[in-house]
Amino acid sequence: MTSPVPPEAAARAAELREQIEHANHEYYVLDAPSRSDREWDRLFQELKRLEEEHPALRTPDSPTQRVGAEPASRLEKTAHLAPMLSLDNAFSPEELRGWEQRNARMAAEVATAGYDVEPKIDGLAIALTYEDGVLVRGATRGNGTIGEDVTRNLRTIREIPLRLRHGGVRVPARMEVRGEVYMPLSGFSAMNAHRAAEGQSTFANPRNAAAGAVRQLDPGVTATRPLRFFAYAVQLDPRSTDRLPVQTQSELLDGLRGWGLPVNELAAHRDDLDGVLEYVAEFESTRGTLDYEVDGVVVKVEPFRLHEELGVVGGREPRWATAYKYAPDLAETTLNSIEINVGRTGALNPFAVLEPVEIGGVVVKLATLHNEEDIQRKDLRAGDRVIVKRAGEVIPQVVAAVVTEGQPRGEPYKLPDHCPACGTPVERPDDEAMVYCPNSACPARIYWGLVHFVTRSAMDIRGLGEERIRLFLEQGLIRDVADVYALTGEQLLALEGFKEKSARNLLDGIAESKERGLARVLFGLGVRHVGQHAAELLARHFGDIDRILNASVDEMVAVHGIGRTTAEALHGWAQHESNLAVVRKLREAGVVLTEERGEAPSGDFTGYTFVITGTLPTLTRDEATEFIEARGGRVTGSVTKKTSFLVVGEDAGSKAAKAQELSIPQISEAELLALPPVLAAKAAEAAAAAGLSEPVKPKRAKKAKRVPAEEPAEAAAPDATES
Repeated sequence: MTSPVPPEAAARAAELREQIEHANHEYYVLDAPSRSDREWDRLFQELKRLEEEHPALRTPDSPTQRVGAEPASRLEKTAHLAPMLSLDNAFSPEELRGWEQRNARMAAEVATAGYDVEPKIDGLAIALTYEDGVLVRGATRGNGTIGEDVTRNLRTIREIPLRLRHGGVRVPARMEVRGEVYMPLSGFSAMNAHRAAEGQSTFANPRNAAAGAVRQLDPGVTATRPLRFFAYAVQLDPRSTDRLPVQTQSELLDGLRGWGLPVNELAAHRDDLDGVLEYVAEFESTRGTLDYEVDGVVVKVEPFRLHEELGVVGGREPRWATAYKYAPDLAETTLNSIEINVGRTGALNPFAVLEPVEIGGVVVKLATLHNEEDIQRKDLRAGDRVIVKRAGEVIPQVVAAVVTEGQPRGEPYKLPDHCPACGTPVERPDDEAMVYCPNSACPARIYWGLVHFVTRSAMDIRGLGEERIRLFLEQGLIRDVADVYALTGEQLLALEGFKEKSARNLLDGIAESKERGLARVLFGLGVRHVGQHAAELLARHFGDIDRILNASVDEMVAVHGIGRTTAEALHGWAQHESNLAVVRKLREAGVVLTEERGEAPSGDFTGYTFVITGTLPTLTRDEATEFIEARGGRVTGSVTKKTSFLVVGEDAGSKAAKAQELSIPQISEAELLALPPVLAAKAAEAAAAAGLSEPVKPKRAKKAKRVPAEEPAEAAAPDATES
């Protein structure tokens, strides 16, 4: 039986909770701390001791509960109180005036009602549910209607109050506070510097790093990331008669501040659109000095009564708000040369070496060039003056050459016929834009194959980054991925940069990775066309690596979700003795090469085939592929009559023309993210029309052999920001 809590202990715990949260508010929200870090630690440790002595004092909103939950096995789905809307975009003053004019035709008062303007943070949109002022749930935007439950992770962000302050505006009984989680540029740089020093992989950009941190299964990992939060909206429970006692967006922001939530201090009121355009122009010249990424300004009609009158377009875009997007940062410089990087699959990836140029406060020396087709389409040649774009991408892009009539130019570019890393003649598959080095012993392929093998999505060997892999190769300690498991403490301690602790940590990380399972090993081996999802399908179906390597092409193709290209690539890989030798060495080292066999559920994309072309605005190619495959869809490299959708980004190549010729639907990234509920609804309608209880999936091509569909559980879906 639990002993009663002494009244003095309960009173002291309540006092400590209030003092700690007040200190958090001063430090993280007001940026004006009145207590030292040492004093905060003393208060926190006292509260922690009290709660350990009297567990009944441990409340859900206690500061000690921000971290401490066990890692989740997966992120659960949760419905928002009402859909989280997306914003239409304006890219010029004329488009912004057109937006106002359209609204004025519906409500003449719009032009004189005033506007709220706020920086558009490039982060991750989230919704925080508060009941009676206590945080009970936090979710990602998801598809706008259903998000992922990331409550435990969001609790680790100290700017997010676990209990709201009661100051000014009355706190509703139940509501969602909506806002943006982001990573400051200073925190992002410091985190990457630390990871690089530890030999870990670094993150691509602040937005992706923030999104990945919020979607961690272990809240302890999230707590180590420098995440921040801005609130900008409130959604009440539509089933309730509760109403906010505020009339405008500016009043709402004041109310959020009063509750202890952080609000962007650069938000402002402007009387008319001329004032908005002045704000937009001024902000564009200063946004580069901020410690967070901003890609525009959100403009909202001030009075809430006009929000109701203007309504929403198509159920997803409010007429009363728009995002003014700044043009990408552009600069002109010289293309000194076009060089080649040979990847783990042997793909020859061209990139531009530029005369250094500053773009948006960053000195750019390199830029992506996608493939040979992209170079020839833009007619880029060494020595050209070129336009370079940087708009949040990891590597900037070369947009076009600046050529004047009669100007002497270099020779048109052509990829080499031999691998620049090993001299082997290259291969040019008929149905692909990429060119490949077929030599599995190519030193560049070995290096990048090792880098891929140790990544988080493969074997996740912490402490083994690119520099250490390069060092081990140079010292002759490893020649293939299996050699990683033969490293010894004696070998490591003989190398510069290793001490007892760092050597032990790396060896522990290597030992832990042996238990990752067959799917991770198969993906980590870097077989061409065998992505993460395909590896999971094959591992779940066959259960053992020997059964996979001994399977025929037809037996692999019989696994739903595995195409002939993937099957032929893996079957061909298994015919090389050098590859089989690596598998034997992995088994001898004690690496688990089995997986529990079983059937996984189908998703909304089951039966659909996608092709991705060009550069997407927020997702990498791998992220878009993961999004599709996690829902049962297939991603292939070429457009055929069997292609269901072509996902088109910027600088799309010949695949777009091919899709148009075959009447294949072309969709944007935003349409891709919104597609699952659309396809699910269509399937449900078809089922209802046919009198069936289960949705009808699209017909699939007949396989050589039928087996039950076997797919992995649904992965976390990429989120969409307010854009």
